Amino acid sequence: MLKFTKMQGAGNDYVYIDCKENTPSNPGGLARKVSDRHFGIGSDGLVLILPPLNLESNARMQMFNADGSEAEMCGNAIRCVARFVRERWNLTASPLKIETKAGIKIIETKNGENGFLASVDMGEPVLEGEAVLNRREFIKISMGNPHAVTFVDSVANAPVLTEGPILETDREFPRKSNIEFVEFMDASRIKMRVWERGAGETLACGTGACAAAVAAVLKKSAERILTVELLGGNLTIEWNGETNHVIMTGPAEFVFDGEF
Repeated sequence: MLKFTKMQGAGNDYVYIDCKENTPSNPGGLARKVSDRHFGIGSDGLVLILPPLNLESNARMQMFNADGSEAEMCGNAIRCVARFVRERWNLTASPLKIETKAGIKIIETKNGENGFLASVDMGEPVLEGEAVLNRREFIKISMGNPHAVTFVDSVANAPVLTEGPILETDREFPRKSNIEFVEFMDASRIKMRVWERGAGETLACGTGACAAAVAAVLKKSAERILTVELLGGNLTIEWNGETNHVIMTGPAEFVFDGEF
């Protein structure tokens, strides 16, 4: 029997496993099993919460998409990891330092009037040029993982389900890509739907929201602090003009514990 915790951040849900003592074998295969929403637990993927390799860090996360592929990191998942180690590992360090395949992320947490919030320093965006695919203009941005952002008139009518899987695997993206369809609302607010690499459409993508906010600043002269409206809730994204770092703030919630 495998003990697990189901958590979600803005509707982006993962199965989390405490690996403080033991790490499951074949996590990619396990991710495919637990993610199945009919025969498994149901999730966008699997996240392992591990002891750090660096003595200056507090924890390490390793994540796998629903198709079993390993990803560099996930913005919504890392907020959940921060809450997990705060409350289950009783860590009091502030800020938290969590290792990912995209580097060490620094996270501030707080309990406010609307519940738990975590702010993650996502580092500097890497602008990787532009491309025209399926007659759409995309701006390619890395937030430690690959993203391609396009602006549409309406995200409600955006072809996420039809074009998303085609664009994800386009030869333009050697490591595949997350595809963001973004609707510009005003200078402080955008809407987004996302086709996540290895998972399909999800209710939210934290790194995708960061990429979308950066693209909105560059393409639409948006403000550097933006509310990103996602299917599963809102995230606040700040692209700091002095440090060039992107700060993501959003919720992280426990759903339930169980055995698989």
